Amino acid sequence: MSGAAAGARVRASPAHTAPDLRERDEQHDGPRIVAFPTVRDPRLDHVLIVMMSAAGDVVHTLPVVNALKRFQPGCHITWILQPGPATLVHGHPNVDEILLFDRSRRWRAFLDMRQALATRRFDLVINLQVYFKAGIVTALASAPVKLGFDRTRARDLNWLFTNRRIPPHANQHVQDQYFEFLRELGVPWEPVEWNIGPWTHERTWQRELFSGFERPAAPIVVATSKPEKDWFPERWAEVADALWHDFSLEPVLVGGRSDRELHAERVIRERARHAPRSALGSGLRRLVAILDGSALALAPDTGPLHMAVALNKPVVSLMGYTNPKRTGPYHRFHDLIVDAYGDPGEDYPISMENRRDRMERIQVRDVLDRVERWRQRYGSSNAPKP
Repeated sequence: MSGAAAGARVRASPAHTAPDLRERDEQHDGPRIVAFPTVRDPRLDHVLIVMMSAAGDVVHTLPVVNALKRFQPGCHITWILQPGPATLVHGHPNVDEILLFDRSRRWRAFLDMRQALATRRFDLVINLQVYFKAGIVTALASAPVKLGFDRTRARDLNWLFTNRRIPPHANQHVQDQYFEFLRELGVPWEPVEWNIGPWTHERTWQRELFSGFERPAAPIVVATSKPEKDWFPERWAEVADALWHDFSLEPVLVGGRSDRELHAERVIRERARHAPRSALGSGLRRLVAILDGSALALAPDTGPLHMAVALNKPVVSLMGYTNPKRTGPYHRFHDLIVDAYGDPGEDYPISMENRRDRMERIQVRDVLDRVERWRQRYGSSNAPKP
């Protein structure tokens, strides 16, 4: 195995023929599993997942990986990821191999991927991305079945690189959209499981971190990958003060170390009466540990929001630029969403439409109202782990 696969567990997978889906339909306790004739009973001994991008997408992909492993425990799962989000997956028990697509190498990244895939054979490629680069990577893989999005949803001619496609479907939450691939394969996805940790060896760092806290932690995600999704650091400073003075919580600034994140950190700490702790740049695996040990998280639409949901940690979601029905917290903590995306009384549809200048509608009072709701509904039942 190359260095690109370091950190992932590799296991041999025995040959296996998938059972007849019609027989399983009668035994399945949940919703009926429909086997579509285009991808009926594919071999699942060796599966390649093409999902290379952001942490939020990685979180939404994990239930797909876990469902495949539940359905066929012996299958070998390889996942192509960019280096940043790959760190979130390192150590996951259901990911056997990680191949790195380093986009900083530009066109050489495709040469690297061609070399890595040249000696590997798969039974199935699942292309969960809709962009051209993912299509090229899919084309480089050797597999009889390459499953991707339908032609309507695939962008950048991505559909040209797959030979099987999920049926067209109305817009729905991104997580449910990924489950369409499992439906096409006849694989049950419930119970929905993320299993993102913390891993056993990460608990020591987590205990050491929180041993210095006298109050329950409340991480604040200071910025996102797009400025349009960010909230204002001046307002975060007011929220941080209220968390400390009114809710007896310890605000902790989390995120990366981009220029915007560092600027937000500086403004928040300068403006707050009680300067919050900062854990910027801790990395995704340590962020899992921080979120897991916290009582409440606060975030715009970004990866850590979905990480908190995966950990079943209450999260106050600040949504304005993106549609919360599509990219908000999945099936949890909807009562803690600050929804500035819709106009008052608007029953907007699930869509990919982005709405600019909506985040500025969110006031400090809106966020603190959700924190108060958290205290009343979740506070006593969501005490952090000792």
